[in-house]
Amino acid sequence: MDLRVFTEPQQGATYETLLRVAQAAEDLNYDAFFRSDHYLHMGSVDGLPGPTDAWITLAGLARETRRIRLGTLMTAGTFRLPGVLAIQVAQVDLMSGGRVELGLGSGWYEAEHEAYGIPFPKEKFGRLEEQLAIVTGLWSTPVGERFSFDGTYYQLKDSPALPKPAQGKVPVLIGGHGAKRTPALAARYADEFNIPFASLADTEQQFNRVRAAAEEAGRRGDDLVYSNALVACVGRNDVEVKRRADVIGRDVDELKANGLAGSPAEVVEKISQYQAVGSQRMYLQMLDLDDLDQLELIAAEVMPQLDR
Repeated sequence: MDLRVFTEPQQGATYETLLRVAQAAEDLNYDAFFRSDHYLHMGSVDGLPGPTDAWITLAGLARETRRIRLGTLMTAGTFRLPGVLAIQVAQVDLMSGGRVELGLGSGWYEAEHEAYGIPFPKEKFGRLEEQLAIVTGLWSTPVGERFSFDGTYYQLKDSPALPKPAQGKVPVLIGGHGAKRTPALAARYADEFNIPFASLADTEQQFNRVRAAAEEAGRRGDDLVYSNALVACVGRNDVEVKRRADVIGRDVDELKANGLAGSPAEVVEKISQYQAVGSQRMYLQMLDLDDLDQLELIAAEVMPQLDR
C-alpha cells in the first residue's frame, strides 16, 4: 500500500509552504506529493494569499526534490488546451527526471471559472475524452512523425508532437464516481483509477466496474492501479485527534466515518479495510499544511504497519 500526500492549496498556501510539505514528504519516504488544481477556495476559508497554479508549482518542485513522484488530483480539463497541457506536463516530467503523473478530470467548480474568466462549457465529458486522446497521442507519436486530430471540440494538424516526456509513458490517472462513462474512459486511457472520498462499499463497486470495463476493452483488470483519496486526521491520543479536527473545521466522528481519523492503529485498520476491497494506493488529503508533525506521525506509526 503506497501512501501519498495530497494537498488542497486553493484553501490557502504559498509555494514555500508547498515546498516544505513536499520536501518533508520526500524525507519521510512517502511515495508522492500531489496537489489539486483549483483557482478558488471552498467553504468558509479566505484562501489567502491566493491561488497557486498546479503545473507551475510542480515545475518548481521538480527542481527542488529528488525522488518523490509529483502529480495532480485532478488537473481541470477546462483550464488548459490539450496541446498546451501535453507540452507543460512533458516539460515538468523532463525537469523532474521522469517523476510526473497526470491526473486529468473534466473540471467542475463553476464559481472559479466565473471568478477568473475561464469558459465553463456545458459538454465537459466529451471534451475530456478528446483531451485524453490528444495528450496521450502527442506523447506516443514517434519522433519525426506528425500527429493530427479532428474532433468535435479540438483539431490539431501536422503537430510535431514535441517535446517528449522523460518517462516512456507518463502515468495517467482518471477518477470519479460515474457508473458508465467514467469506467469506460479509465479502461481506455488510465494507468490508475482513483475514487475520492468514497465508502468501502462504493469503492468496491466502482473498482469492479472499472475492472469489468477494462476487460471488455481488451485489457486485464490488473493492468490498472486502484486508489482512494481520503482526508487524514491522525493523533497519538483523542486530545490530539480532536485538536487536529478543530483546526480543519471538521467533527471527529464524521472524520472517522468518512476519512482516516483516530489513532495510528485505527487508521491502519481503516486503510487495511480499503486494501481488502482492492485499493493499492492511498492519497492522504492533508488540510493543515503547517502540521508537519502529523506527516511524521503517519510515517513513523502507520506506514511501517502497512508494509508488513
